[in-house]
Amino acid sequence: MNLIKNFRKQRLFLLFLPLFISPLYSEPLADQEPAHFEEPVQIDAPLPDRQSPPDEESSLAEDAVPDDNDPSIIFEAPSLVYEVDPVTESRSFNDVFPNLPRNIKRTVMSPSGLRHSFEKDGSPLVNPAADSGIDLYNSYILKKNPSHVIEALILLPYKNGELEMLDIYNALGRIGKIKDQSILIRDNEINFFKDSTRLESARRRRPIPDPDPADTLPVSETNYLRFTDLYAGDFFLRGDIYVSLYGITYSMTNFRDVNFSIFRIMKAERFSAAIYLEPVKEGVLIYSMAGLYLPGFIVSRMNLTPNINVRITVLINWITEGLRIQESIKEKPVIPFR
Repeated sequence: MNLIKNFRKQRLFLLFLPLFISPLYSEPLADQEPAHFEEPVQIDAPLPDRQSPPDEESSLAEDAVPDDNDPSIIFEAPSLVYEVDPVTESRSFNDVFPNLPRNIKRTVMSPSGLRHSFEKDGSPLVNPAADSGIDLYNSYILKKNPSHVIEALILLPYKNGELEMLDIYNALGRIGKIKDQSILIRDNEINFFKDSTRLESARRRRPIPDPDPADTLPVSETNYLRFTDLYAGDFFLRGDIYVSLYGITYSMTNFRDVNFSIFRIMKAERFSAAIYLEPVKEGVLIYSMAGLYLPGFIVSRMNLTPNINVRITVLINWITEGLRIQESIKEKPVIPFR
């Protein structure tokens, strides 16, 4: 009789066990499809009859106890498979920047694009649509309380077919190519960055090479960079990449002070730049903002806006070159018909 009572307790425990386990998998995670589970295996051993002979009751009780060495009693949970469809319909330029005046739109589509600078009491000239998911000014620039801000917007038309976000990501990966960008000033080609390289980390600032082009697109990524400016010396930057539904944002912040000779001209975390790139129907949209804080006595002794503007031009030229490289890689050779 004790065996029967123990068996009934075991059966009662098995019946109530799902009530404790079910909350662990009953609620799907946010933004995920509910996981589909196969029907659980039911262990439904028959209860022994009260009038069964003692030897039969004993054998039934022994059968109800699972053998750990029995290979047939192996529970395999189904794999959780998450289906992600990264393919979205491309937006148009007007979807992202609606109702731009004709003269501004014409400037944006010119080879040099639009530039606009303002101080801390000013405001951006162009603003993305409220539902575009893009807000560089409030999300990245204002947090550093800048004294000066420059915005840039350009639409780079396709030449050899549309590009994807993975192409944009690989174009942004060629950090070593920034130093090769020269700008023509008074008939002289000037490289404003003498060097540009990735670093191992914020503490171990040892140069490392750029990686090979990627085959998959990461959700986010952090890199540490060093730009050696022709006039201002070394800039140590933290670069954060974020991939959203339609585009990629590359934000940069100086994680060390900027010094000129023995003087500190900018504290750490006082420079910020954010570049947003999206493959729209007409081409690749490049929208950027850069803000920095400099004391008044330094600003009064230098022509700040042209100096920042020329370096933004270097970065946009670097991005443009990288995108053209990606276009040439994607261009397939024409096979003649025979």
